Amino acid sequence: MEGSGEEFMKYRSPLVSRYASKEMAYNFSDSKKFVTWRRLWLYLAKSEKELGLPITDAQVSEMETHLQDIDFAMAAVEERKLRHDVMAHVHTFAHCCPTAAPIIHLGATSCYVGDNTDLIMLRDGFDILLPKLARVIDRLANFAEKYADLPTLGFTHYQPAQLTTVGKRACLWLQDLVMDLRNLQRAREDLRFRGVKGTTGTQASFLQLFQGDHEKVEELDVKVTEMAGFKKSYLVTGQTYSRKVDIDSLSVLASLGATVHKICTDIRLLANLKEIEEPFEKEQIGSSAMPYKRNPMRAERCCSLARHLMALVSDPLQTAAVQWLERTLDDSANRRISLPESFLTADIILSTLQNITEGLVVYPKVIERHIRHELPFMATENIIMAMVKAGGNRQDCHEKIRVLSQQAAAVVKQEGGDNDLLARVQADPYFSPILGQLDSILDPKTFIGRAPQQVTRFLSEEVRPVLEPYKSKMDVKIDLEL
Repeated sequence: MEGSGEEFMKYRSPLVSRYASKEMAYNFSDSKKFVTWRRLWLYLAKSEKELGLPITDAQVSEMETHLQDIDFAMAAVEERKLRHDVMAHVHTFAHCCPTAAPIIHLGATSCYVGDNTDLIMLRDGFDILLPKLARVIDRLANFAEKYADLPTLGFTHYQPAQLTTVGKRACLWLQDLVMDLRNLQRAREDLRFRGVKGTTGTQASFLQLFQGDHEKVEELDVKVTEMAGFKKSYLVTGQTYSRKVDIDSLSVLASLGATVHKICTDIRLLANLKEIEEPFEKEQIGSSAMPYKRNPMRAERCCSLARHLMALVSDPLQTAAVQWLERTLDDSANRRISLPESFLTADIILSTLQNITEGLVVYPKVIERHIRHELPFMATENIIMAMVKAGGNRQDCHEKIRVLSQQAAAVVKQEGGDNDLLARVQADPYFSPILGQLDSILDPKTFIGRAPQQVTRFLSEEVRPVLEPYKSKMDVKIDLEL
């Protein structure tokens, strides 16, 4: 095991220690958070200087030099003393920037660094997730294309229904994932910057700094917003940006969780039927007690984490509901948990699902056997129509088929035998006019309708186009830790 013994004497979030990618774990790390605070203080100082406040090049340069070298031990001491995380880091930054110390955080409130940093992390979190989701869609689209015309039993109520194809079923999964991609893109593009708004969002402190010059205050907001990489800031805020923004961000992730749970549940059901399996490593152990087992552990992990992801959206819903007037601080502790955990959870779900979709194994012979078991029942209407075309009476034929079907069903259900309806039809002289047609009547490909054509059109019109922006990131492989 890596790390010191002391590390294993305290709780560590499995989302970081066991599952999530390095880039997403870093996105919500203390290092990124506090370096971003320092960058925001630098953006503020630069913009205030450009707009005429008495800030020197030396002060700006000193801040630029010390963006990364954070003394976390000193910050911890300061926070214990001051009981204020932002002021603790102001003091820590000022310690290594003595020249710039008088102008660090000039005119700002804590939410200038706190909320703006959260928005940067949300934006960057979406930028990590979107290519991962695109890769899952790409892998699954390739799978759907490969098996577009492979007939398989459809299921309604988890009971055998009309045939579909393996590829068409994958398109049902894809459609939901494409909706999720659009939802995540929209949530990411809708994000704005809190900007430079002051203690209750009125910009009063900055209006005072610029001696009543409203244009300069607005220009300050624009400059800092652009430096942070945002096109727009929210025109009105309280002390914080509206916590409905958090609802919007976590809602699309919860919706993604629902999609993944459905897909992976389907895979688990199909694994039980031995029709489809997720990848299984050569030396992987499915069960400590039952050596033959090939448990769908990746799909199970996705379902397990997806439940957590779906549950997390209740946090910002309740938080937004109880924000009193310009703000209250009972949002802070909750958001420290719910925002990072949602993105970390979505991150590992997508990494795992990419691994699954890159290695899905299909067993056509098993699928064919299941079709043969059920198809005679499904073909009864086709047999009736063939008999009518050969000169038979529909009602007479229907009654013949009904009786034979019930007899065959009894063999299957009561005796555990195979479906022998076809043999019964072949043995009954009544059906002699169509015996030569039975093979074509029972060809599974005559029961799949337009499924292959639907797959082709869906992939070309609705799937491949949405992947275009991510083409340069499609070749990334996932080294999944089990």
